[in-house]
Amino acid sequence: MGLAQGRLHFFDLAEEPYNGAMLLDGIFPAITTPFYPDGRIYFRKLEHNVERYSRTPVAGMAVLGSTGEAVMLSDDESRQVLRTARETAAAEKVLIAGVGRESLAETLRLAEFAAEQQYDALLVRTPHYYGPSMGALQLLTYYRALADRAALPVILYSIPKFTHLELPLEVVAELAQHPNIIGIKDSSGSMERMEALVAATRSAPKREFLATPIFQAVTGRMMLAETEPPANFVSAESLGGVVVAAPPPRVKAMRKREVGFQVLTGSAQNLLPALEARVCGAILAFAAPAPQACQEVYTAWKENDPKVAAEKQQRMVEPARIVAGNYGISGLKYACDLNGYYGGNPRIPLLPLTAEQKSEIAAAMADVRN
Repeated sequence: MGLAQGRLHFFDLAEEPYNGAMLLDGIFPAITTPFYPDGRIYFRKLEHNVERYSRTPVAGMAVLGSTGEAVMLSDDESRQVLRTARETAAAEKVLIAGVGRESLAETLRLAEFAAEQQYDALLVRTPHYYGPSMGALQLLTYYRALADRAALPVILYSIPKFTHLELPLEVVAELAQHPNIIGIKDSSGSMERMEALVAATRSAPKREFLATPIFQAVTGRMMLAETEPPANFVSAESLGGVVVAAPPPRVKAMRKREVGFQVLTGSAQNLLPALEARVCGAILAFAAPAPQACQEVYTAWKENDPKVAAEKQQRMVEPARIVAGNYGISGLKYACDLNGYYGGNPRIPLLPLTAEQKSEIAAAMADVRN
Protein backbone atom coordinates (compact mmCIF):
# COMPACT_ATOMS: atom_id res chain seq x y z
CA MET A 1 0.00 0.00 0.00
CA GLY A 2 2.39 2.76 1.18
CA LEU A 3 6.07 3.33 0.72
CA ALA A 4 6.79 2.01 4.20
CA GLN A 5 5.98 -1.64 3.48
CA GLY A 6 8.48 -4.41 3.94
CA ARG A 7 9.63 -7.66 5.49
CA LEU A 8 8.12 -8.50 8.89
CA HIS A 9 9.13 -10.81 11.69
CA PHE A 10 8.59 -10.95 15.43
CA PHE A 11 11.28 -10.36 18.03
CA ASP A 12 11.42 -9.68 21.76
CA LEU A 13 12.32 -6.23 23.05
CA ALA A 14 13.92 -7.82 26.09
CA GLU A 15 16.48 -9.46 23.83
CA GLU A 16 17.09 -6.77 21.20
CA PRO A 17 17.43 -3.03 21.94
CA TYR A 18 15.43 -0.24 20.36
CA ASN A 19 17.55 1.51 17.75
CA GLY A 20 15.68 4.83 17.70
CA ALA A 21 14.48 4.60 14.09
CA MET A 22 10.92 5.74 13.56
CA LEU A 23 8.06 4.52 11.41
CA LEU A 24 6.07 7.41 9.93
CA ASP A 25 2.92 5.76 8.61
CA GLY A 26 -0.35 7.60 9.17
CA ILE A 27 -1.69 11.05 9.94
CA PHE A 28 0.15 13.58 12.11
CA PRO A 29 -1.66 16.79 13.06
CA ALA A 30 0.65 19.79 12.97
CA ILE A 31 -0.61 21.18 16.25
CA THR A 32 -1.07 24.84 17.13
CA THR A 33 0.48 26.75 20.02
CA PRO A 34 -2.28 28.34 22.15
CA PHE A 35 -1.85 31.86 23.52
CA TYR A 36 -3.57 34.02 26.09
CA PRO A 37 -5.08 37.25 24.69
CA ASP A 38 -1.94 39.08 25.82
CA GLY A 39 0.30 36.73 23.81
CA ARG A 40 1.65 34.52 26.59
CA ILE A 41 1.61 30.78 25.89
CA TYR A 42 -1.48 29.12 27.34
CA PHE A 43 0.07 25.86 28.54
CA ARG A 44 -3.13 24.47 30.08
CA LYS A 45 -4.84 24.69 26.71
CA LEU A 46 -1.83 23.07 25.04
CA GLU A 47 -2.22 20.19 27.48
CA HIS A 48 -5.95 20.03 26.71
CA ASN A 49 -5.29 19.82 22.97
CA VAL A 50 -2.55 17.20 23.22
CA GLU A 51 -4.68 15.05 25.53
CA ARG A 52 -7.53 15.20 23.03
CA TYR A 53 -5.31 14.35 20.05
CA SER A 54 -3.99 11.43 22.10
CA ARG A 55 -7.49 9.98 22.23
CA THR A 56 -7.92 10.07 18.44
CA PRO A 57 -6.63 7.38 16.05
CA VAL A 58 -3.93 9.62 14.54
CA ALA A 59 -0.39 8.24 14.50
CA GLY A 60 1.13 11.11 16.40
CA MET A 61 1.70 14.86 16.48
CA ALA A 62 4.14 17.37 15.02
CA VAL A 63 4.99 20.04 17.60
CA LEU A 64 6.41 23.44 16.62
CA GLY A 65 5.96 23.18 12.90
CA SER A 66 4.72 26.10 10.84
CA THR A 67 1.21 25.68 12.26
CA GLY A 68 2.67 25.90 15.76
CA GLU A 69 3.96 29.42 15.03
CA ALA A 70 7.46 28.17 15.83
CA VAL A 71 9.10 31.25 14.32
CA MET A 72 7.11 33.41 16.78
CA LEU A 73 8.58 31.74 19.89
CA SER A 74 11.76 32.38 21.83
CA ASP A 75 14.15 29.49 22.39
CA ASP A 76 13.01 29.22 26.00
CA GLU A 77 9.34 29.16 24.94
CA SER A 78 10.11 26.50 22.33
CA ARG A 79 11.62 24.29 25.00
CA GLN A 80 8.63 24.80 27.30
CA VAL A 81 6.20 23.87 24.52
CA LEU A 82 8.18 20.74 23.63
CA ARG A 83 8.34 19.71 27.27
CA THR A 84 4.62 20.29 27.90
CA ALA A 85 3.52 18.39 24.80
CA ARG A 86 5.77 15.45 25.63
CA GLU A 87 4.60 15.29 29.24
CA THR A 88 0.97 15.23 28.08
CA ALA A 89 1.01 12.99 25.00
CA ALA A 90 0.08 9.31 25.16
CA ALA A 91 3.13 7.05 25.03
CA GLU A 92 1.98 5.32 21.84
CA LYS A 93 1.75 8.55 19.82
CA VAL A 94 4.78 9.41 17.71
CA LEU A 95 6.07 12.86 18.67
CA ILE A 96 7.88 14.92 16.04
CA ALA A 97 9.74 18.03 17.20
CA GLY A 98 10.11 21.02 14.92
CA VAL A 99 13.66 22.23 15.63
CA GLY A 100 14.69 24.08 12.47
CA ARG A 101 16.79 27.18 12.99
CA GLU A 102 18.85 29.22 10.57
CA SER A 103 22.19 27.99 11.88
CA LEU A 104 23.39 24.45 12.38
CA ALA A 105 24.55 25.29 15.92
CA GLU A 106 21.11 26.51 17.09
CA THR A 107 19.29 23.65 15.37
CA LEU A 108 21.55 21.16 17.14
CA ARG A 109 20.90 22.79 20.51
CA LEU A 110 17.14 22.43 20.14
CA ALA A 111 17.54 18.93 18.67
CA GLU A 112 19.51 17.90 21.75
CA PHE A 113 16.73 19.18 23.99
CA ALA A 114 14.12 17.26 21.96
CA ALA A 115 16.17 14.09 22.43
CA GLU A 116 16.36 14.70 26.18
CA GLN A 117 12.58 15.05 26.17
CA GLN A 118 12.23 11.64 24.45
CA TYR A 119 10.82 12.87 21.16
CA ASP A 120 10.86 10.36 18.34
CA ALA A 121 12.04 12.39 15.35
CA LEU A 122 13.10 15.88 14.29
CA LEU A 123 11.32 17.98 11.67
CA VAL A 124 13.86 20.40 10.19
CA ARG A 125 12.81 23.07 7.72
CA THR A 126 15.27 24.43 5.21
CA PRO A 127 17.42 27.34 6.40
CA HIS A 128 16.27 30.12 4.11
CA TYR A 129 17.03 33.65 5.35
CA TYR A 130 20.12 33.79 3.14
CA GLY A 131 18.17 32.18 0.33
CA PRO A 132 20.38 33.23 -2.60
CA SER A 133 23.30 31.52 -0.87
CA MET A 134 21.42 28.30 -0.10
CA GLY A 135 22.65 26.15 -2.96
CA ALA A 136 22.87 22.38 -3.09
CA LEU A 137 26.26 22.27 -1.35
CA GLN A 138 25.10 24.45 1.54
CA LEU A 139 21.91 22.42 2.08
CA LEU A 140 23.75 19.11 1.85
CA THR A 141 26.33 20.29 4.36
CA TYR A 142 23.70 21.58 6.80
CA TYR A 143 21.54 18.45 6.82
CA ARG A 144 24.44 15.97 6.77
CA ALA A 145 26.16 17.69 9.68
CA LEU A 146 22.89 17.78 11.59
CA ALA A 147 22.11 14.11 10.94
CA ASP A 148 25.67 13.08 11.85
CA ARG A 149 25.36 14.65 15.29
CA ALA A 150 21.65 14.43 16.15
CA ALA A 151 20.52 11.74 18.56
CA LEU A 152 17.12 11.51 16.84
CA PRO A 153 16.25 10.66 13.22
CA VAL A 154 15.80 13.64 10.92
CA ILE A 155 12.82 14.44 8.70
CA LEU A 156 13.57 17.02 6.01
CA TYR A 157 10.97 19.79 5.70
CA SER A 158 10.41 21.69 2.48
CA ILE A 159 7.75 24.41 2.67
CA PRO A 160 8.45 26.89 -0.13
CA LYS A 161 5.20 28.80 0.58
CA PHE A 162 6.91 30.30 3.64
CA THR A 163 10.63 29.84 3.06
CA HIS A 164 10.60 30.69 -0.66
CA LEU A 165 13.14 27.90 -1.01
CA GLU A 166 12.34 24.43 -2.29
CA LEU A 167 14.63 21.57 -1.34
CA PRO A 168 15.90 20.35 -4.74
CA LEU A 169 15.08 16.79 -5.77
CA GLU A 170 18.72 15.90 -6.29
CA VAL A 171 19.54 17.12 -2.77
CA VAL A 172 16.71 15.05 -1.27
CA ALA A 173 17.87 11.99 -3.21
CA GLU A 174 21.41 12.43 -1.91
CA LEU A 175 20.31 13.02 1.69
CA ALA A 176 18.05 9.96 1.57
CA GLN A 177 21.23 7.87 1.57
CA HIS A 178 22.16 9.10 5.07
CA PRO A 179 21.36 6.51 7.76
CA ASN A 180 19.89 9.12 10.12
CA ILE A 181 17.71 10.97 7.59
CA ILE A 182 14.53 8.92 7.39
CA GLY A 183 12.05 11.01 5.42
CA ILE A 184 10.74 14.30 4.14
CA LYS A 185 7.62 16.37 4.66
CA ASP A 186 6.88 18.20 1.43
CA SER A 187 4.37 21.05 1.61
CA SER A 188 4.59 22.22 -1.97
CA GLY A 189 1.06 20.98 -2.68
CA SER A 190 2.26 19.69 -6.05
CA MET A 191 1.40 16.12 -6.99
CA GLU A 192 4.06 16.20 -9.70
CA ARG A 193 6.63 17.05 -7.03
CA MET A 194 5.30 14.33 -4.70
CA GLU A 195 5.59 11.66 -7.38
CA ALA A 196 9.08 12.87 -8.24
CA LEU A 197 10.16 12.64 -4.59
CA VAL A 198 8.94 9.06 -4.33
CA ALA A 199 10.77 8.14 -7.53
CA ALA A 200 13.97 9.98 -6.59
CA THR A 201 14.26 8.25 -3.20
CA ARG A 202 13.18 4.75 -4.23
CA SER A 203 16.77 3.48 -4.28
CA ALA A 204 17.54 4.74 -0.75
CA PRO A 205 18.88 2.06 1.62
CA LYS A 206 16.34 0.07 3.59
CA ARG A 207 16.13 0.76 7.29
CA GLU A 208 14.80 -1.41 10.10
CA PHE A 209 11.98 0.11 12.13
CA LEU A 210 9.98 -1.23 15.03
CA ALA A 211 6.24 -1.82 14.73
CA THR A 212 3.66 -3.24 17.08
CA PRO A 213 1.82 -6.45 16.19
CA ILE A 214 -0.87 -4.24 14.61
CA PHE A 215 1.72 -2.40 12.49
CA GLN A 216 1.82 0.86 14.47
CA ALA A 217 5.04 2.67 15.30
CA VAL A 218 6.93 1.87 18.48
CA THR A 219 7.98 5.06 20.28
CA GLY A 220 10.79 5.56 22.74
CA ARG A 221 8.23 6.40 25.42
CA MET A 222 6.46 3.11 24.74
CA MET A 223 9.76 1.34 25.26
CA LEU A 224 10.21 2.97 28.63
CA ALA A 225 6.67 2.04 29.64
CA GLU A 226 7.30 -1.56 28.59
CA THR A 227 10.65 -1.99 30.33
CA GLU A 228 10.42 0.16 33.47
CA PRO A 229 8.78 -1.26 36.60
CA PRO A 230 5.23 -0.06 37.24
CA ALA A 231 4.75 2.74 39.76
CA ASN A 232 3.45 0.35 42.46
CA PHE A 233 6.21 -2.27 42.05
CA VAL A 234 8.37 -2.82 45.12
CA SER A 235 11.54 -4.86 44.64
CA ALA A 236 12.31 -7.85 46.85
CA GLU A 237 15.71 -6.37 47.72
CA SER A 238 14.16 -3.23 49.19
CA LEU A 239 11.97 -5.32 51.50
CA GLY A 240 14.44 -7.91 52.71
CA GLY A 241 13.28 -10.53 50.23
CA VAL A 242 9.51 -10.11 50.81
CA VAL A 243 7.65 -9.55 47.54
CA VAL A 244 4.49 -7.48 48.04
CA ALA A 245 3.68 -6.69 44.39
CA ALA A 246 3.69 -8.60 41.14
CA PRO A 247 6.87 -8.24 39.08
CA PRO A 248 6.79 -6.09 35.94
CA PRO A 249 5.15 -7.76 32.95
CA ARG A 250 7.33 -9.32 30.28
CA VAL A 251 8.12 -6.98 27.43
CA LYS A 252 5.75 -7.53 24.54
CA ALA A 253 6.90 -9.05 21.28
CA MET A 254 7.15 -6.55 18.46
CA ARG A 255 7.83 -6.66 14.74
CA LYS A 256 10.75 -5.46 12.73
CA ARG A 257 9.79 -3.69 9.56
CA GLU A 258 12.23 -2.94 6.78
CA VAL A 259 11.32 0.22 4.87
CA GLY A 260 12.87 2.77 2.58
CA PHE A 261 12.98 6.55 2.72
CA GLN A 262 9.61 7.84 3.94
CA VAL A 263 7.83 10.59 2.03
CA LEU A 264 5.03 12.53 3.74
CA THR A 265 2.70 15.10 2.24
CA GLY A 266 1.82 18.39 3.89
CA SER A 267 -1.28 18.97 1.76
CA ALA A 268 -4.72 17.88 2.99
CA GLN A 269 -6.28 18.78 -0.35
CA ASN A 270 -4.07 16.18 -2.08
CA LEU A 271 -3.94 13.59 0.68
CA LEU A 272 -5.55 10.70 -1.22
CA PRO A 273 -3.66 11.28 -4.49
CA ALA A 274 -0.44 11.44 -2.49
CA LEU A 275 -1.21 8.16 -0.72
CA GLU A 276 -1.96 6.59 -4.09
CA ALA A 277 1.43 7.90 -5.26
CA ARG A 278 2.99 5.80 -2.44
CA VAL A 279 3.72 8.34 0.27
CA CYS A 280 3.59 6.78 3.72
CA GLY A 281 1.55 9.42 5.49
CA ALA A 282 0.98 13.11 6.12
CA ILE A 283 1.83 15.91 8.53
CA LEU A 284 -1.15 18.20 8.08
CA ALA A 285 -2.10 21.66 9.31
CA PHE A 286 -5.75 20.86 8.57
CA ALA A 287 -5.53 17.85 10.87
CA ALA A 288 -5.14 20.28 13.78
CA PRO A 289 -8.86 21.19 13.69
CA ALA A 290 -10.01 18.06 11.83
CA PRO A 291 -7.91 15.03 12.75
CA GLN A 292 -10.79 12.61 12.31
CA ALA A 293 -11.62 13.79 8.79
CA CYS A 294 -7.99 13.37 7.72
CA GLN A 295 -7.71 10.00 9.46
CA GLU A 296 -10.82 8.71 7.68
CA VAL A 297 -9.18 9.28 4.29
CA TYR A 298 -6.06 7.40 5.40
CA THR A 299 -8.05 4.55 6.96
CA ALA A 300 -10.22 4.03 3.88
CA TRP A 301 -7.12 4.03 1.67
CA LYS A 302 -5.34 1.61 3.98
CA GLU A 303 -8.36 -0.70 3.93
CA ASN A 304 -8.37 -0.63 0.12
CA ASP A 305 -11.77 1.06 -0.14
CA PRO A 306 -11.26 3.58 -2.96
CA LYS A 307 -14.90 4.67 -3.09
CA VAL A 308 -15.06 5.65 0.57
CA ALA A 309 -11.56 7.16 0.44
CA ALA A 310 -12.57 9.36 -2.51
CA GLU A 311 -15.75 10.46 -0.72
CA LYS A 312 -13.86 11.32 2.45
CA GLN A 313 -11.20 13.20 0.47
CA GLN A 314 -13.73 15.22 -1.50
CA ARG A 315 -15.51 16.20 1.71
CA MET A 316 -12.47 18.01 3.08
CA VAL A 317 -10.97 19.58 -0.07
CA GLU A 318 -12.93 22.82 0.12
CA PRO A 319 -12.76 23.22 3.93
CA ALA A 320 -8.99 22.69 3.83
CA ARG A 321 -8.62 25.20 1.01
CA ILE A 322 -10.62 27.85 2.85
CA VAL A 323 -9.36 27.28 6.39
CA ALA A 324 -5.67 26.60 5.82
CA GLY A 325 -5.16 27.94 2.30
CA ASN A 326 -7.06 31.22 2.53
CA TYR A 327 -6.74 32.12 6.19
CA GLY A 328 -3.63 30.28 7.39
CA ILE A 329 -2.86 30.18 11.11
CA SER A 330 -5.76 32.44 12.07
CA GLY A 331 -8.21 30.24 10.17
CA LEU A 332 -6.80 27.03 11.57
CA LYS A 333 -7.02 28.32 15.12
CA TYR A 334 -10.63 29.39 14.73
CA ALA A 335 -11.49 26.01 13.17
CA CYS A 336 -9.88 24.39 16.22
CA ASP A 337 -12.25 26.41 18.43
CA LEU A 338 -15.19 25.06 16.41
CA ASN A 339 -14.10 21.45 16.86
CA GLY A 340 -13.36 21.30 20.56
CA TYR A 341 -9.65 22.15 20.44
CA TYR A 342 -8.47 25.44 21.85
CA GLY A 343 -7.35 27.73 19.06
CA GLY A 344 -7.54 31.31 20.23
CA ASN A 345 -5.67 34.09 18.51
CA PRO A 346 -2.30 33.99 16.76
CA ARG A 347 0.60 36.15 17.84
CA ILE A 348 0.94 39.62 16.37
CA PRO A 349 1.67 40.52 13.57
CA LEU A 350 -0.83 37.79 12.61
CA LEU A 351 -4.34 38.97 13.39
CA PRO A 352 -7.56 37.25 14.48
CA LEU A 353 -10.38 36.82 12.00
CA THR A 354 -13.24 39.22 11.43
CA ALA A 355 -16.82 38.15 12.13
CA GLU A 356 -17.41 37.70 8.40
CA GLN A 357 -14.35 35.49 8.03
CA LYS A 358 -15.41 33.40 11.03
CA SER A 359 -18.81 32.84 9.44
CA GLU A 360 -17.15 31.65 6.24
CA ILE A 361 -15.00 29.15 8.16
CA ALA A 362 -17.94 27.96 10.24
CA ALA A 363 -19.88 27.20 7.07
CA ALA A 364 -16.89 25.45 5.48
CA MET A 365 -16.36 23.29 8.57
CA ALA A 366 -19.99 22.23 8.92
CA ASP A 367 -19.37 18.76 7.41
CA VAL A 368 -16.04 18.10 9.11
CA ARG A 369 -17.01 18.74 12.70
CA ASN A 370 -15.78 16.22 15.29
